[in-house]
Amino acid sequence: MHLIDNIYHIGVNYHKNTNPMHDLKANFDKILPIVKQSLADQLDAFGNLHHYPNKPDLPDSHVIALSLLQQALSIDSEHWYWSKLQTDYAQAFPDLPHLTNYNRRRNYLTGFTVQLASVWGQALCPDEDTYIVDSIPISIAHIAREHSTTACRESFHSAPDKGYCASLDDYYIGYKLHLVVSLDGVYHSMEMTKASVHDVQYLNELHHSGLQDCLVLADKGYLSAHRQLDLFCQTGIEVQTPMRRNQHGYRPWPTVFKNARRRVETVFSQLSDQMMLKRNYAKSFNGLRARIIAKVTSVTFLQYLNKQNDRPLNHIKHALAA
Repeated sequence: MHLIDNIYHIGVNYHKNTNPMHDLKANFDKILPIVKQSLADQLDAFGNLHHYPNKPDLPDSHVIALSLLQQALSIDSEHWYWSKLQTDYAQAFPDLPHLTNYNRRRNYLTGFTVQLASVWGQALCPDEDTYIVDSIPISIAHIAREHSTTACRESFHSAPDKGYCASLDDYYIGYKLHLVVSLDGVYHSMEMTKASVHDVQYLNELHHSGLQDCLVLADKGYLSAHRQLDLFCQTGIEVQTPMRRNQHGYRPWPTVFKNARRRVETVFSQLSDQMMLKRNYAKSFNGLRARIIAKVTSVTFLQYLNKQNDRPLNHIKHALAA
């Protein structure tokens, strides 16, 4: 046998024997029972969360599980993902709808996806009293395409705009994702705003985040004495931010707070690396929002899975390999 034939056969055996993590059906079977269990009180006998005059072949619970599966396996191309399911996994998934129909239903079920993230986050950190808030830019177009891009511009109120990213020292067109996590990096709440919205404006949204009588660590972007005081008086939320050096009564920020805030940077790194947060191919705002929510929920799901398997909470890279 020629050398090239040996190499070919070695390659075939390698892909057959050492790639269990990318078995879509096996990983789907790990996600679906947990999704069903977490939404058990809202699912009907067919696994749907809404009433349909004509019952769909693919239940709502399966739609959510497939959405989380795509993000958990770092698959950024929906067309590749759907064609893979329809060809290599045709027998395992015989009731797949058209991709357009799937996307429409996934967007429609976004509220339940957020609910899953909250349920799993609460289960992981039931008695948390300290949280971290930060934002990350979600770019959908380069600044050079500010006036030509049509992505997500179907409505004026949800259309992207120009914002500045301090870490990259550059402007971009898109949105901001504001994320609140526990000291262990577990999801609590999130919100998307236009890129031009200053971080400090998000303090107004903390009124409606469900937080109460707790400490929230933030960076200088959230520094606003009157907003912080108003938030504390109404909800008991104490927002701690570093002081500016030219500020009256300047005091260095405690090292323990600096170290704790690094956890949210780790979460953003996981979202950007494994979940490919900054690769956005959505053409509509609802589609983009559904993808962002699925990515954040997938991180929370992998943490929840690690907890069930007695693994380190934030080692999510190989959580599905258990």
